Amino acid sequence: MIRKLQRKTMEPIQLVGYAITLLVGATIALLAVQIWRDIRPVLTEQTDVFKAHTVTVSKNITMFKTADKEKIYFGEKELEKLRAQEFVKDVAPFGSASFAASAAISFNGQKLSTDLFFESVPDEYLDVKSEDWVWDSANGFLPIVIPEDYLSLYNFGFAESQSLPVVSEAMLSQVTFNIYVSGNGRHQVYNSRIVGLSGKINSILVPESFLQWANVEFGTGGKERSSRLLVEFADATDERIPQYFEATGLNINQNELEASKLTFFFKLAMLFVVVTALIIVVLSAVLIIMSMNLIVHKNRSLFVNLYNIGYTPAQIARYYHRVISGVTVVVVAMAALLSAWVRHLYVGRLDTVFHIEGGPVSLWVSALLLLLVLLVIYNIFIARIIKSN
Repeated sequence: MIRKLQRKTMEPIQLVGYAITLLVGATIALLAVQIWRDIRPVLTEQTDVFKAHTVTVSKNITMFKTADKEKIYFGEKELEKLRAQEFVKDVAPFGSASFAASAAISFNGQKLSTDLFFESVPDEYLDVKSEDWVWDSANGFLPIVIPEDYLSLYNFGFAESQSLPVVSEAMLSQVTFNIYVSGNGRHQVYNSRIVGLSGKINSILVPESFLQWANVEFGTGGKERSSRLLVEFADATDERIPQYFEATGLNINQNELEASKLTFFFKLAMLFVVVTALIIVVLSAVLIIMSMNLIVHKNRSLFVNLYNIGYTPAQIARYYHRVISGVTVVVVAMAALLSAWVRHLYVGRLDTVFHIEGGPVSLWVSALLLLLVLLVIYNIFIARIIKSN
């Protein structure tokens, strides 16, 4: 009898409105969380090893610096000043060769040779992974990494104009040639091979250990200097970065920050979507609480009579809590299933571009947390509304 009386106090339209708004808000929120969980590895772990927040920095070449070449190099104070900036995580100078080097290869009975320059970077910043990227003075083999652009220039420029065959990366890695190193009154020949192509560093690279050793053996003996730096930022979207480099006259390639900027805007968009969805969920919760408050005011005499005959506020509130909790459980479950279905659709499409690992674990965990929060809120507020009236 009591349940029948309480059932008459609830309007179905109130539950329907609550269910629809909660379904929309919960679906958007759960889907946004799952999309962020799926896409984040693609944004934070780039397709190469080169760190997304690392850029190449050099000094701008001016008319005065052409007259005094020393001005293009970074001094120790400049490095310390750069490392002291809050947005800078690490600074790694390029290593430069202080000796003469050339490469020679025999092709169709002709010996081709060219002068070279060598630089080096710490291995953790290199976007090439090769087992041959090792320098060992005992075997005399010198691995080299060149920019991808060099191969493109050969295939689509030089080879075309000279009627030479085009070369693939796999073919290029099989070609061996000699490297002639000279300086400090000494000469040495090394067998060499290109072990990889760098898409990020525009330089001819050799292992750092070789360059340090060769500068001692064949170099001029002067102090090591660097005209280029690898600078890693804590947050590449920090607005202080372009301001600092413009004020100090340092040159930074803005294109190298594009991936980080896209990540920032994606985070911002996801945050906006999640906040909007949570606002919808909060409004749905406010809607059902206000509806409950209205029910209590319209049926005050009923609740007073129930209280007078011995029912406690907790017992009176139990029915409403069960109904609202039941609707909430069903709606959140529907939102989770709908989000999982949408995820299945976009994973099938995106899998052709990049692999998405794992399942919708974050979706189910988020749905469970959202459900628990809502149930706790309703348990507290419904009991308080009935008790206060």
